[in-house]
Amino acid sequence: MAPRYNNKTKGSDLAAELADNIKGKTVLVTGASPGGIGALYAKAIARASPAQIILTGRTTASIEATAKWVAEANSAVKTTMIEMSLDSLSSVRGAAREVMDSAEVSHIDVLVLNAGIMAVPYGKTKDGFEMQFGVNHLGHFVFANLVMPKVLEAAFSPGSSHVGFQDGKVYEKWSAYGQSKTGNNLFALSLATKLGSRGLQAFSLHPGVYMSNLTRDVDFSEGGDGPTSLRQADERLGNPLSLPNSQFDFCDEETIVATHIFTSFSDDIRPFNGQHFTACNVAQQDRDEVWPWANNAVEAERLWRLSEDMVGERFAY
Repeated sequence: MAPRYNNKTKGSDLAAELADNIKGKTVLVTGASPGGIGALYAKAIARASPAQIILTGRTTASIEATAKWVAEANSAVKTTMIEMSLDSLSSVRGAAREVMDSAEVSHIDVLVLNAGIMAVPYGKTKDGFEMQFGVNHLGHFVFANLVMPKVLEAAFSPGSSHVGFQDGKVYEKWSAYGQSKTGNNLFALSLATKLGSRGLQAFSLHPGVYMSNLTRDVDFSEGGDGPTSLRQADERLGNPLSLPNSQFDFCDEETIVATHIFTSFSDDIRPFNGQHFTACNVAQQDRDEVWPWANNAVEAERLWRLSEDMVGERFAY
């Protein structure tokens, strides 16, 4: 792993360095609305001339501004906008059908499952699942599997395809968020295990700490409940990130997209299929960058089967 990459690496520098790997690629990004990391990622890679960027969002209006950003960065890049609400499996399946039926999307080189919510009040998806697990894991689980034929289509070309994942009585928003993020880690590990032999590479990542739309349900202002509630949750779980004398190292618009770009296009990551990345490097358990249960093949398979049961659909490879 190249040691020169770290939490100060700029997305624009990385995109320029990896331009040959980005050029001509078809990239699909979920959660591409302005104010989020998905939009910043799309804008950053547009300068390196991918062939097409497919943007998904809850409404077309919510992603039109991102499409304009891409056009301003590079008018030669084709953009496609698809509506998808991850809190509705009907919407997810409809979006997947749109991708699969599109003659203009022959394959997907890079699938970035970026959309998500964080620490929201208790609620349920349209299908009755706890909101954070339903949106952050189950929606993407169904969508990724349904568009997988076009992802695998790219895996047969030079290079590899990259995929970057109670009823409220005892609900704790940060624990629920962490559970959904563990689901992303285990989903990436499952995809790598099941489809690595067919050229697929899948990774999960922590992009860094950034005040994006993701924080809209948490008040991180001075005196707000965000830092306090997160610290309390971390103390209960023994997570050192928010313990006394620990501070967040906030990212800016440049550094927050670097790990997204790195795991999408770098050749350095090929030996690490299925792993979790942070600051453009493989996360290490001895540094508390990833918990053991979030990088466990047995747990990954258990979650896969549970997810199939929950959504009522089997995905066999």
